[in-house]
Amino acid sequence: MPLSATQVRNAKPAERRQKLFDGRGLYLEIPARGNKRWRLKYRFEGREKLISLGIYPDISLQQARERRDVAKKLLAQGVDPSAERQAQRAAAADRSTNTFEALAREWIDRHGAQWAASHRDRLVRRLERDAFPWLGAKPVDEISPPELLEVARRIEARGAVETAHRVLQSAGQVFRYAVATGRAERVPSVDLRNALTPAKVQHLPAITEPGRVGELLRAIDGYEGSLAIRCALRLAPLVFVRPGELRHATWEHVDLDRAEWSFTVSKTHADHIVPLARQAVAILQELEPLTGRGRYVFPSARSPSGRRPMSDNALLVALRSMGFPKDEMTVHGFRAMARTLLDEVLGVRPDFIEHQLAHRVRDPLGRAYNRTSHLEARREMMQRWADYLDELKADSQSPDTSRDL
Repeated sequence: MPLSATQVRNAKPAERRQKLFDGRGLYLEIPARGNKRWRLKYRFEGREKLISLGIYPDISLQQARERRDVAKKLLAQGVDPSAERQAQRAAAADRSTNTFEALAREWIDRHGAQWAASHRDRLVRRLERDAFPWLGAKPVDEISPPELLEVARRIEARGAVETAHRVLQSAGQVFRYAVATGRAERVPSVDLRNALTPAKVQHLPAITEPGRVGELLRAIDGYEGSLAIRCALRLAPLVFVRPGELRHATWEHVDLDRAEWSFTVSKTHADHIVPLARQAVAILQELEPLTGRGRYVFPSARSPSGRRPMSDNALLVALRSMGFPKDEMTVHGFRAMARTLLDEVLGVRPDFIEHQLAHRVRDPLGRAYNRTSHLEARREMMQRWADYLDELKADSQSPDTSRDL
């Protein structure tokens, strides 16, 4: 029988090395000491061979299966996956890896899997359009602050001030990666602070008035579109995560028994836990029979098998169809809604709110909170928040926001 994510997570070391088989040669190796590892056993030209597919939990069960499938396709083409891997490593070593473009693409390849596809595509397009033509062929350790500033000011000159800041920020991340990998000694973008015109901060529209929030919640309950979209809209205010994190939620990381959803934050790449209120669990239990056999909780309507997540416009279009214009409410607006009302109405501690929003929060000693910081307090907060939203939804008129909650 194929493995389940729960079996993999709960597998414990024993006195002797263990193997848990998933199928088609893939198995999880559990040594007496050390990390669990994914292995793929296969035959090539009559010989049995073995390759590693990564360490668990860095590589999930789903990702291990995807790597196995890639290897199987190579075998079907008469290619030894082990030899192909060695050839790729040799080719990578032969390429020049010290130019800005090479370092940038290497950095994207290494970290891009953790980003939303839309974010990765936008970042690549910006660099290809605004940075690579002028900096791409230059050795990264030879690029000076004035050269980098010239690139940013060229973007600024066409009126794209925010884009200039974003390109400069991305370039800084590439330089930091170059320093970390020993191919540069300093980050020139550090010398360019305040060198560009400040970008105007544009807050995304959000409904934060309690009475209007109640109207929005009632409209969502009455939405007549697909069940997946309706459930995503109902869950959005209860978890107030970033839209991409909601769309890319996977069943593998949802634990309905523990009432928790765990994932890696798209912006900070930190592990994060969202405690699920009773109402949130009920929504997911309603949806599980429909999408639970696939990877994504909210799959694309064009991918019945659940291989692709819901599109980034699906929920936005649903909000518009219910009569909430773009200058009043966005999917991201559920975060501002929660931040405002949890603070101003429910009086929740700001650090609890910020941590649940997956912002960078530090304790009084300057240490970053980890994924379990204040978990029980946040669990109580999330249930209190869900109950409050139920009150707003049930009220026929705007509630008195001054009442003691």
